Amino acid sequence: MAWFWLIIGGLFEVGFTTSLRFVDGFKNLPWTLAFLASVAVSMALLEVASRQIPMGTAYAVWGGIGAVGTVVVGMLWFNEPSSTIRLLLILAIVAAIAALRMTG
Repeated sequence: MAWFWLIIGGLFEVGFTTSLRFVDGFKNLPWTLAFLASVAVSMALLEVASRQIPMGTAYAVWGGIGAVGTVVVGMLWFNEPSSTIRLLLILAIVAAIAALRMTG
């Protein structure tokens, strides 16, 4: 169950990084609230997961999910570049996350 919570926490990390695009110096209240809620849920789930998963592994996986998810959101919704090398590097992050999962 810890891995499930870690993955959900990583997805909420994507929520808070995406929200940052719209907070406008924390003047845009709805997006600021979305940012704060996403940060709180993401961090709480990381803490829950790290009770059973080694902290270094949990943090690397959580950060990797957030990084990959944020890049994918950027490419799909904000027209950020999606070059072959960029996609290969994202695949490398995903492979590293999977390898960490297999180690323990």
